[in-house]
Amino acid sequence: METLQRTANRGSLSTGEYEIANSCKFEDDNSEWFSKTTGSDWNRVKWTASFWVKRGELGATSSNVRFFAASDSGYDFRVRFQGTGDTLAFYNSDSTGSCSQNSTAVFRDTSAWYHIVAVWDTANSTAGNRQRLYVNGVEVTDFATDTQPGLNQKSVWGKTDSGAGTVTMGIGAQYNYYSGFVQGYCGYMAEWHWVEGEALSPTDFGEFDDNTGIWKPKEYTGSYGTNGFYLDFENASDLGADASGNGNDWTKNNITSANQATDTPTNNFCTFLASQNNTTSGTNPTFTEGATVVNRSTGAGWMVYITTMAVNKGKWYAEFELERTNALQMQGTLPVDYAQNGASTTEYYLGAQANGDGGVGWYGSGSTVYHNGGYSSSTAADGGDIIGVAVDCDNDKVHFRVNATWTNSSDPSQGNSGGFAINDELTYIVLCSQPANRTYKANFGGYTTISISSAQSDANGYGTFEHEPPTGYYALCTKNLAEYG
Repeated sequence: METLQRTANRGSLSTGEYEIANSCKFEDDNSEWFSKTTGSDWNRVKWTASFWVKRGELGATSSNVRFFAASDSGYDFRVRFQGTGDTLAFYNSDSTGSCSQNSTAVFRDTSAWYHIVAVWDTANSTAGNRQRLYVNGVEVTDFATDTQPGLNQKSVWGKTDSGAGTVTMGIGAQYNYYSGFVQGYCGYMAEWHWVEGEALSPTDFGEFDDNTGIWKPKEYTGSYGTNGFYLDFENASDLGADASGNGNDWTKNNITSANQATDTPTNNFCTFLASQNNTTSGTNPTFTEGATVVNRSTGAGWMVYITTMAVNKGKWYAEFELERTNALQMQGTLPVDYAQNGASTTEYYLGAQANGDGGVGWYGSGSTVYHNGGYSSSTAADGGDIIGVAVDCDNDKVHFRVNATWTNSSDPSQGNSGGFAINDELTYIVLCSQPANRTYKANFGGYTTISISSAQSDANGYGTFEHEPPTGYYALCTKNLAEYG
């Protein structure tokens, strides 16, 4: 089976080039999406859509997720990841007939950004070029289904009225004529361009980096046409604002300024690894809110939730919210080798191994630190408190903070006294929990649902945290990794 995951963009490591400041987080559980109707038909024969996505969920709960769609009675249009197979599909159906593309490639990398370009050009005399899909600069050509539209067939996207009522277009979901909001997208979107009247190339929106070969964004300098739009998500108070100059704004549905994120294709942040199949007693965790929240509805025993970025040099900072007082919850570090051998997900918890292989964990039950198979007293904490984790891979120490107070009389900004020793290995900052029916929140800096009142960033200006990262410690993101990792 063809796979395009190999070209997934984990963030441009270059500096001084085109930068994307913000993305928008979408969550199906919250019915978060943008909608629009039009008083007159758009150009439905030729157009180009370009946007970037980073998935926050996989599996049945996020199957058939719509990136953009339109429907009414007897009319249907959608571009989506389809089914639990996570293939990319492009579909249009109306009274004149149906056309469909469904890739054989799957797109399951939840650590990466994908650039998707969809081109509709039914005026093209070459039948095979009327409906085209590109991912990270490469045209998708291997399809399980490939039925092209007819000459000059019109897309449902951009239609004003089906005869049964107004057609509602959606970004992040589809508004179904019969059932309303359906099949919402879960994750982040950035750089949303829709260009009317032109069949463009991915190179109008992106390019391959000369040094790394990674596909990365570049500034679009063309026109948009009368009804075209550009959503850059930089206006937190109005994330649906059109930045093209056309004034073609989109209506926000359950989307507020809290949906704005700094996790983007040019600075990719650490999140939970939503693709992990991490089982205990036959249960899997569920990741939501851009893979920054994890829920475990059933099962027993400890479970470790791995993240997307591992480090073995530099100094790094993240925050976690304590789910409740005396929570059976740990946050800390875990070596990559130990995480991947499976023991951590089925038998042990952070700090359980006397030789240090099991990492170190700040333990909510009793507010202690567990390391080398034993406990150390720590600063007391209650439900809702913020647990800071500062990992020093240069000196092999980890420090913990409860709200503004560092535990064990340590201060990572002033040295390594009071910190806990970790092995000199590639390591993750992770969360670990024991009971079912609990929800846990993390903040790696790019997006979080943890309430932030102070909005502190690291010395490079990256990340949004409740407490200031200690001097010399940085948010886990590709810009910082390029400099310190």
